[in-house]
Amino acid sequence: MKIIVTGGAGFIGGNFVHYMIKKYPEYDIICLDKLTYAGNLETLEPVMDNPKFKFVKGDIADREFVYKLFEEEKPDIIVNFAAESHVDRSISDPGIFLQTNIIGTGVLLDACREYGIKRYHQVSTDEVYGDLPLDRPDLFFTETTPLHTSSPYSASKASADLLVLAYHRTFKIPVTISRCSNNYGPYHFPEKLIPLMIANCLNDKPLPVYGKGENVRDWLYVEDHCHAIDLIIHDGKVGEVYNIGGHNERTNLQVVETIIDALGKSRDLIQYVTDRPGHDMRYAIDPTKIHNELGWEPETKFDEGIKRTIDWYLNNKPWWEKIISGEYQNYYEKMYSGR
Repeated sequence: MKIIVTGGAGFIGGNFVHYMIKKYPEYDIICLDKLTYAGNLETLEPVMDNPKFKFVKGDIADREFVYKLFEEEKPDIIVNFAAESHVDRSISDPGIFLQTNIIGTGVLLDACREYGIKRYHQVSTDEVYGDLPLDRPDLFFTETTPLHTSSPYSASKASADLLVLAYHRTFKIPVTISRCSNNYGPYHFPEKLIPLMIANCLNDKPLPVYGKGENVRDWLYVEDHCHAIDLIIHDGKVGEVYNIGGHNERTNLQVVETIIDALGKSRDLIQYVTDRPGHDMRYAIDPTKIHNELGWEPETKFDEGIKRTIDWYLNNKPWWEKIISGEYQNYYEKMYSGR
């Protein structure tokens, strides 16, 4: 089996690469990544010398490049993690989100039509559903919840989902889609909430919290997410959407306070800042479908997962300190110059 993992130098994609190489040592895994600000080749350093792994630098929106890769590698499965994903960045610069998340997805689907694949899997997000009210804890997102996006980021991801389903219906491409809740764990880019708070806490810097910190997210440990995608690409029904949720709802403030307490810091570090425009209030996923059809359920409770995550950041300071300093972006040149 040969799998192309796009965006495999990012947070979730990188964890998926590690997961698949460990579980399926006989598979060939090809990581395709553009290495934008969120892609870090050092995340893949532990597998770079594995003969069953290959890294390729490139842009999923570059049609000529993608077609050449498909022709050379003849992949069986495509798992598309490649995406611009930070909501704040999509508000300040929407264009790149449309280019990567929509056009890039379209190029990959066209390559699948041209060269054939056994499965194309689109990694999406629960943000395509919009949000839920804080006073209705009984409400959850299901696969039939109407799409109702709030940001250029979520709109671009919803557009990509619709494109994937259209290619399945029109061109019979064997596709699946997963929509996950907020991930956390090792290799998480430091501008996201949990790693940002860990890094700032360790450096006794202010901890910026939007609004009153009341926004609720359903937190999913990244390894549980990787397990779910593994099940979907092997046994999921073609043409189906699967929601992947952690059953770990927390307010942003609760998450920040948990990190502060775990690191023995003062809650006085919390600094409330002006809320983000169009900030979704609550995300909560009902993962009944994937449980009933594929037997998946989240294994990691938040208290356990956050402890593992904090320990990882404590034990891997050089990884995130290089990102904060910007040095990590030189790693590709160091690795590949002269090759």
